Order: sequence, then structure tokens, then C-alpha cells
Amino acid sequence: MANTPSAKKMTRKIAKRTAINRMRRSRMRTFIRKVELAIAGGDAGAARAALVAAEPIIMRSAQKGVTHKNTASRKVSRLSRRVRALEVRA
Repeated sequence: MANTPSAKKMTRKIAKRTAINRMRRSRMRTFIRKVELAIAGGDAGAARAALVAAEPIIMRSAQKGVTHKNTASRKVSRLSRRVRALEVRA
């Protein structure tokens, strides 16, 4: 357990930051899940709308340091490729 005042403060800050990051990660995963459900349902319009909503959330998570920039870009890229493929088939 932290003994010095500065260590106690850092413990509080880390706990606060962890809670915020957990919330951001959960929000990002929820939006990704919505896109994947729309893709699985075969609804190209809903998938496109879900992707448009999810992309800024994913990129913001990278900007805030929750995920790496390349990871966020890869997720957006793969989701858009799947949505595009769905639109071409429809």
C-alpha cells in the first residue's frame, strides 16, 4: 500500500484514469459490436450507419490512448471493408 502522500495521490489518479479508460474501451467495443451485428444481419444501410457512428468513437479511443493508433485504424479499415463488401453484394 502507498505510504507517502504523493504515492497515495498517484493511486487515486490511476484508479480514476483506469475507470475512464474502461468506460471508453467498453463504449468502443459496443459500437464495433453494433456494426458487426448489422453486417451479420445483412443490412447494408444499417451497417453503413453503424460504421459512420463507430468510426469517430474508435479513432477517439486511439487519440485518448485507450488503444494504439494503428490498432484503431486497422479496426476501422477491416470494418469498412466488410461493410463495402456487403453493399456490393446487395
